[in-house]
Amino acid sequence: MQKRSLIFFFLFVACTGHAQISSDTTRTLDSVIIRSFEQNKAAPKMAAQICALSAPIFDYSNKFSLVNALNVVAGVRMEERSPGSYRINIRGSSLRSPFGVRNVKVYWNGIPVTDPGGNTYFNQFATNNFSTIEIAKGPASSMYGAGTGGLIMLEGNAGPIRPVLNLEYNTGSYNQQNIFIRGRTATGKSNSELTFAHNSSGGYRDHSTLRRDNVSYITSVKYDIYELGVALLFTNMYYQTPGALTLNEFNKDPRAARPATSTFPSAAAAKAAIYQTNLLAGIKQKFWIMRGLTNNTVVYGSFAQIKNPAIRNYERRTEPSLGGRSVFTYTKRWTGVKLTIHSGAEWQQGLFTTRVYSNKNGNPDTLQTDDDTRYQPLVVFLQATAEIHDKWYLMSGFSINETQLRITRNHTNPISIQNRQYRSEFAPRLSLARWFGNRFKVSATVSKGFSPPTLAEVLPSTGVINTELEAEKGWNIESSVHFYRSKYPLLTIELTGFYFRLNDALVTRRDISGADFFVNAGDIRQKGIELHTELSQRFYGSFIKDISLRSDISVNHFRYGTFVKGADDFSGNKVPSVPASSLSLLSETGLLSGFYLRMSYYAAAPVYLNDANSAKAPAYHLLGCQIGWKNKARKNYKFSLYTGADNILNEIYSAGNDINAAGGRYYNAAARRNFYAGASVQWTKYRKL
Repeated sequence: MQKRSLIFFFLFVACTGHAQISSDTTRTLDSVIIRSFEQNKAAPKMAAQICALSAPIFDYSNKFSLVNALNVVAGVRMEERSPGSYRINIRGSSLRSPFGVRNVKVYWNGIPVTDPGGNTYFNQFATNNFSTIEIAKGPASSMYGAGTGGLIMLEGNAGPIRPVLNLEYNTGSYNQQNIFIRGRTATGKSNSELTFAHNSSGGYRDHSTLRRDNVSYITSVKYDIYELGVALLFTNMYYQTPGALTLNEFNKDPRAARPATSTFPSAAAAKAAIYQTNLLAGIKQKFWIMRGLTNNTVVYGSFAQIKNPAIRNYERRTEPSLGGRSVFTYTKRWTGVKLTIHSGAEWQQGLFTTRVYSNKNGNPDTLQTDDDTRYQPLVVFLQATAEIHDKWYLMSGFSINETQLRITRNHTNPISIQNRQYRSEFAPRLSLARWFGNRFKVSATVSKGFSPPTLAEVLPSTGVINTELEAEKGWNIESSVHFYRSKYPLLTIELTGFYFRLNDALVTRRDISGADFFVNAGDIRQKGIELHTELSQRFYGSFIKDISLRSDISVNHFRYGTFVKGADDFSGNKVPSVPASSLSLLSETGLLSGFYLRMSYYAAAPVYLNDANSAKAPAYHLLGCQIGWKNKARKNYKFSLYTGADNILNEIYSAGNDINAAGGRYYNAAARRNFYAGASVQWTKYRKL
């Protein structure tokens, strides 16, 4: 892996070294405003380490999903079992996720997307629903409640707001079709944004068709001391689930769906699929109470309806929930010192109904289980941030978390009720940063994470309720050194080392039918190093306009501590689902004529597929390329044409492995070499802001 990675690194550099560098260094880097942990300040001014991705990163691929965009971040790995079926792994957080996104708290424009049961339907998003993605790795419990994996905040309306209408269409291999529409309106006191997205694909594998329609609307109105906002997101989607393959089946035909066995039908015969509808609606308000004191409050409701015919059953889930989050902020300034205090709470309640039937040719048949669940998490938090003479940045906070669970099993006689309350957990966090001059910063963070079992873990697809599962919790320690150059050539270098000790870690298991269940492991010791580098330069006196380079490297040493289950002793084994190393490279070269060349490269080391370390998926290397043209922004209209290819090396690999699967059904093949092309037109009404 290392040799091929070096080859492509030098290829990137070679493609970008033929222009004269300008001596003009008066231009400065546009600041990225970080909203995580209520900071609302430029990224270099944060005490904590937060990664921010902006919209241009999404343009490196066909925009069908966010897999390529999120995988550029060191320590983050978005996995795709099949189109529409995603996992997000932040420093090993997907160990407990056979599918979906768990153990990572997600917000969209300040509204919780993670439901009270701990699950996030990340597949409901299209790439035009937001402009930036902020990622905090490791526990964020001090302000955001349960979760040891991390925090993802999706934000829209980044930058100056002008009336805009944008239309984009692209098409690609495997009958992929994408339509994106975005419209913005803006006045002196209000702005609104409406988006629509349609995504469809025939899929690389058999029985992997996807169709998704998505609409979002956000608006805000500002008054003298009050701001009111509304956000709506609606998604309707359908995707087929081809199922995982054994190694022999994968080697014979990676495009095949799971075949029939003597016990279970094939994925196609069972009409295995997900029918999913999501609605999220929130009202936000910001009120300036008095000088130095403000309040931000959001009240929201969400609804999810899932129908899932699978090879072993047919599941129907109805998941309404509601909640709110309120934060009071007090700011006080002295000479050279700024103190900010945040205090607040977040409360959620879900009233979920889950019915499982036998599957008869893709239709529900005999009722097997009928459960009503009330899941109610509460987090109360306090945080203080001090900025001292623009050199020292200190952030200290803590939260108290409590979770109540009640499951009513209706199909038994008599009806059975099981309750579980996870005791209050104190989750502190301390971050400290020190600037040396204007370019060099050192920072460190110590934090504790707490994550009770999600609803899908207490009530897994086996149908056996397990309220005996314990919450996982642990301490994370990390330290970073940062170098920033804010004049051309712009340069950012960030090196981070971390150690996370996780106790009672939740680990997934699968029985022979493919049903998942969960156990508490002993402890996991996660050590790692992450290196992020960005370089950007503008040129004069050359046909090359600008060049940007980005590289992200992660090296992991994740091991089980003491982990004994029955006769199995996995102590000291490597943790499955996480590659020991990964490398991401991005390069963009823009020409004065409007043409540009984008290249991407991603490499991942082998991944162990079970706790016994008896099976692993091989390393793989993905190379992508995009060539496009944009007209010069002289008028209100902008046009763009582009074409590209992904997996140019034609690698055969599994992009989303089923960890600890019975019968060795680990592998879900990703698409081989594929192509796409698209066009967009944008109208902008320019006015004085």
